[in-house]
Amino acid sequence: MFTLRPATADDAEAIRWLVHVGQINPTGLDWQRFMVAVSPAGEVIGCGQVKPHRDGSRELASLVVHPDWRGGGVARALIEHLLAVHPGDLYLMCRSVLGPFYEKFGFHVIQPADMPKYFRRISRLAGVLDRLRSEGVSLLVMKRD
Repeated sequence: MFTLRPATADDAEAIRWLVHVGQINPTGLDWQRFMVAVSPAGEVIGCGQVKPHRDGSRELASLVVHPDWRGGGVARALIEHLLAVHPGDLYLMCRSVLGPFYEKFGFHVIQPADMPKYFRRISRLAGVLDRLRSEGVSLLVMKRD
């Protein structure tokens, strides 16, 4: 089992470590926006945030679970909590293989014309990077209305 709680300053290093291990975007890691999942031993085993952008959009971001705790509902609990606390339009960026997972929470893939400025810029950059990769994974931008 695990519990969810708002992050504290003491969690900042664990959040950075999880983001590094998860190989996700390390920018905008303000611990004050994070929810963390904590093991019975008090270890931070997962985290996520809703990150605001200058264009007014908000992003479900930095969602990562410690490898030893994956498949146990930690990500689902974090997502459900963050969605409940942050109603309205939310965006996210994920690897294409994760699209079906986020669809379960009401997110759907959007096209560049429907994206806020921040996501259009990142999407264009990702398109360039995708063409340089041969692993067949692309970046999706998704929205929950």
